Amino acid sequence: MSEPNQATNLPQDENQLIAERREKLKVLRENQAQGRGVAFPNDFKPQHHAAALQQQYSAFDGEALESQAVSVSVAGRMMLKRVMGKASFATLQDGSFGDTGGRIQLYVTRDAVGEEVYADFKRWDLGDILGAEGTLMKTKTGELSVKVTRLRLLTKSLRPMPDKFHGVADQEVKYRQRYVDLMTDEAARRRFVARSKAIGGIRAFMIEHGFLEVETPMLHPIPGGANARPFVTHHNALEQEMFLRIAPELYLKRLIVGGFERVFEINRSFRNEGISVRHNPEFTMMEFYAAYWNYLDLMNFTEELIRDAALKATGSLQLTYGGRAVDLSQPFQRLTIREAIYQYTEAGAHVDDAAWLISALKKLGMSEEKDRLSARSLASLQVLYFEETVEDKLWQPTFIMEHPTEISPLARANDARPEVTERFELYITGREFSNGFSELNDAEDQAARFNAQVAAKDSGDDEAMFYDHDFVRALEYGMPPTGGCGIGMDRLMMLLTDSSSIRDVILFPALRREQ
Repeated sequence: MSEPNQATNLPQDENQLIAERREKLKVLRENQAQGRGVAFPNDFKPQHHAAALQQQYSAFDGEALESQAVSVSVAGRMMLKRVMGKASFATLQDGSFGDTGGRIQLYVTRDAVGEEVYADFKRWDLGDILGAEGTLMKTKTGELSVKVTRLRLLTKSLRPMPDKFHGVADQEVKYRQRYVDLMTDEAARRRFVARSKAIGGIRAFMIEHGFLEVETPMLHPIPGGANARPFVTHHNALEQEMFLRIAPELYLKRLIVGGFERVFEINRSFRNEGISVRHNPEFTMMEFYAAYWNYLDLMNFTEELIRDAALKATGSLQLTYGGRAVDLSQPFQRLTIREAIYQYTEAGAHVDDAAWLISALKKLGMSEEKDRLSARSLASLQVLYFEETVEDKLWQPTFIMEHPTEISPLARANDARPEVTERFELYITGREFSNGFSELNDAEDQAARFNAQVAAKDSGDDEAMFYDHDFVRALEYGMPPTGGCGIGMDRLMMLLTDSSSIRDVILFPALRREQ
């Protein structure tokens, strides 16, 4: 019994191939009209999956399989096919995952399935979805296969799949037609399985630590919780403008006021901003809040959470991203913004010199007119300089702390240095992964911060926050000391799957409308 090698077909015009497949479907429909079969049957129930069969029986030799006569029932998409006279081979791919990528080989003979079915099988196309029953066997080269006794066409594929050896070459097609990408690229399938496992592990980790999973609104009457430009829509029944949420923060903190001491939410947020390898306008974020925690508690917990997610998704704390090592096993470094500038640049004592920082930022491409440098505080200038010169150098996990109060309208100010807040951002591979802080629970201070944001918005800052009267009212009832943190799930999945673009870890990323 020879092992199949996929026959090479001459390229054909895709429209011609689609037309030929539609003709085959037409015949199926005509047969159904005459009482001979069903064009799209839905009564086949596979009892086995390829990955489980491979795991359980791959070590068996042919004699052992033959003596046990293991009966199986499988279904999946036909990925490979070779017709050889009275005997043929085909490879099915189902939704399971294993070392063979959820694939199992079929051995189809005219004698076993019958003349009519075998003749039909020879006309079926790659991409068709089949159901097969039979017994397990081994080929001469040791490949686990199903010796088919019953074979059915379950779904006729009308479009040819991409080149079977190279898959989808065009990146935009991979993102726009993710269903084709998943059919043909085992790495893509594994990447999204890893994502699912990681998020499931994070959810379990949160629940194990006493957090209550909640759901808060996606449509907000007032956008809040982050400095970002929102998507705007209109609610007809309420006759009012609404906003897709940019963050769930203010609703989650309302729950802390209400008495839920630990809450978290994993869900979508939306920001009407640019698209890049790091940004998608619709993204997944987890935010969590714990009463009687501060930003130091949050950093400890976030570090533990990310280690746990990495272990569950990859089995290791030693990761590789873009060919460079990332070590999650060591304590994450903690630096203030000033310390990071000292460590990663040659600014030296100039870090506390506003005039020097303004001059340096102008050399980096900023302008007085656009960036209003002279109107900024020293702490704000330090942040800008940090973002331009340090951020992309933070490869190993690093917490950056003490952000200016003026750009942290929801964070608690530091008691000793009220110009900065008890806030941190976590950077890995030069990218921000999380943002957390001791929450501001002083209602009067929060009202004043909102007023400052309104003034900034009136001055042309599109990302400044609105004044949320109900949130201030909630704080007036009293919120306990609280720590809160947001983690970008998509960026974390990029790290855990060694993906260079956020589009590689989002099943259906935002794209310009197809023409």
